[in-house]
Amino acid sequence: MALLNDEQVMLRDMAREWANNESPTTAFRKLRDAAPAKGFDAEAWTTIGQMGWSGIVIPEEFGGTAFGYLSLGLVVEQLGRNLAVSPLSSTAVAASAIVMGGSDKSKQEWLSKLAAGEAVATLAIDEGPVHGGAITASVSGGKLTGTKKFVAEGDGADVFVVAAADGLYLVPAGEGVSVASRKMVDNRSHADVTFTNAPAEKLGGTDLTQAIVDRATAVTTAEMLGMADSAFNQTLDYLKQRVQFGQVLSTFQALQHRMAKMKTELELMRSAVEGALEAIDAGRSDVDQAVSLAKAVANDTLRLVSREMVQLYGGVGMTDEYDAGLYLKRSAVLENMWGTASYHRDRFARLNGY
Repeated sequence: MALLNDEQVMLRDMAREWANNESPTTAFRKLRDAAPAKGFDAEAWTTIGQMGWSGIVIPEEFGGTAFGYLSLGLVVEQLGRNLAVSPLSSTAVAASAIVMGGSDKSKQEWLSKLAAGEAVATLAIDEGPVHGGAITASVSGGKLTGTKKFVAEGDGADVFVVAAADGLYLVPAGEGVSVASRKMVDNRSHADVTFTNAPAEKLGGTDLTQAIVDRATAVTTAEMLGMADSAFNQTLDYLKQRVQFGQVLSTFQALQHRMAKMKTELELMRSAVEGALEAIDAGRSDVDQAVSLAKAVANDTLRLVSREMVQLYGGVGMTDEYDAGLYLKRSAVLENMWGTASYHRDRFARLNGY
């Protein structure tokens, strides 16, 4: 477990309080049923910007706080506990691409807006259903052409950080950009975005692409950690009050063993996720390995906990009245975002010379 400073503890507690009071799972249900075109609550996003969370990884000179990725992960984890719908993760990582990129024009134009929550940014990387495929999008004469699949927050993005064959580019929404909404089980925004001679500003080469993908992966594991922790605690609370065969379910030794297994895996997951975020902040040379380890562990653990949640709730776990199915569906999507467990185990092995 990471050793947090006073500012990080305050940030984590503030995020948890806000998520519990302003964005519980009931808020997700309302948003799901309302199905706004952008895929998120614009008012809540404005509030997140006012609280400074959208600028956590943006330098102070552009209106951010430069608190780092561990701090961002703490906030994302708390939002993930309640399945809060927000473009925070995508915007923060896309902002990092602008910060790390070599375009001063892009920094001046976009960073202050993103830090204030006045705009939404996202990553457009993958071109197929499986992460890690070849990137064929190309740029000629400052115009980008290509199609990107499953772009998170793509329906409401004001600017896209797009991977082309030779690196990352910044493409504003509008000219040459068309967005097609895609319906998926988690009821979030996963748009298909087509770029046709769209004006593009280069941020950096393929090394920047990989660095940003690693950051996006690490932040995703933070959301998964929050979900797994919340699903575990909800399941434990349910077992403590549900009576079957005249006994409280939590007294059955077989169920105690299953809960103990999940608790152990959760602690390992927290160590791996926070380790990856700390590696990014420290600029360590093994960021890629730390991130792949975190994603592989996060995929396995959230898959275990979300499925056990449904099973241990019994028949009611299959109904929409309970939240178990919501965690299961979001888990199924996040397990495939930025690479499956097998993809990251294979990558980890390659990085270590196997």
